[in-house]
Amino acid sequence: MSKISFQPFVIGVAGGSGSGKSTVSQQVLASFGADMVSVVMQDDYYCDQTHLTPEARRQQNYDHPQAFDWPLLVQHVQALRNGDPIAMPEYDFTIDNRSNRTIPVKPAPVIVIEGLFALYDPDLRDMMSLKIFVDTASDIRFIRRMQRDITDRGRSVESVVGQYLETVRPMHKQFIEPTKRHADLIIPHGANGPAVDMITTKVASVIGQLQHA
Repeated sequence: MSKISFQPFVIGVAGGSGSGKSTVSQQVLASFGADMVSVVMQDDYYCDQTHLTPEARRQQNYDHPQAFDWPLLVQHVQALRNGDPIAMPEYDFTIDNRSNRTIPVKPAPVIVIEGLFALYDPDLRDMMSLKIFVDTASDIRFIRRMQRDITDRGRSVESVVGQYLETVRPMHKQFIEPTKRHADLIIPHGANGPAVDMITTKVASVIGQLQHA
């Protein structure tokens, strides 16, 4: 595959757990297709924890910035911007560790970086053309998180509530909410239709410019 001859349009999509980040990212992807849009999931860049016991892994604070492998994430986004494909790690939440598989991600005209802390790291922000914060009421986010963790991650109600009170809520207030100030666009009430339409219109314009460059 030849190197791309243009600078990709990089979008950061941040927000609290259950805010609707994935809905925004997936609607952008669905609107333009995998040839035009590549999505990098920050959730897959939790640090490797093979050296820890399963019990120790469960005790980690997954809502703190230090839980993520920032050097690898920044390196991978730089590679995609340079036109190089990456092997994105795959995180398995049922074992609280990376799986032994990777996810191939190819460079594209539009790169979406989605995650709790997508707007946290200055090196990552410097590579973004559009920074988005999805702002959703805390009660809605908690309900969505509970439904997801029980259904998709095999968690109990007690463990979800405990984690929310111990780490999710305080870490959101301390680390995630403040990144809102870095956003170019704040989407209220989650992934609402008019806001997503505005984003896809902007992306369509960028893709059109790149194709005619």
